[in-house]
Amino acid sequence: MTATTTQMTWESKKTQESEAVVEALTPGFERVDAYRYNSASIRVRVIDSRFEGLPVEQRDSMVDPYLAKLPEHIQADVMNLLTFAPSEIAVPSSNVKEFMKLHLHECFMNMEFDNPSPSML
Repeated sequence: MTATTTQMTWESKKTQESEAVVEALTPGFERVDAYRYNSASIRVRVIDSRFEGLPVEQRDSMVDPYLAKLPEHIQADVMNLLTFAPSEIAVPSSNVKEFMKLHLHECFMNMEFDNPSPSML
């Protein structure tokens, strides 16, 4: 019996530019994913336990110095930066309703990252 791995939709959208983003951010964060959504946009997801309880602005300010090291043309294409604490996206098997009530926005954004809707470009 052969083992199969399921590839998320976004993984087929990786480019040199999105890989450069991952490479730039990986030293500072627990998990980094990125892909080119369309010709003008790169989506980035950063997951780190240090984001727990922090507002988006503080999380972004932690990520910004790493993004600033990238070439300007890549920085300009980063249109969607998602920053999550692990607890915001790991749906527990118990009390799913309560989790969804607290983290509905995060769940939706994470689902859109994993399975991007079609681009208009």
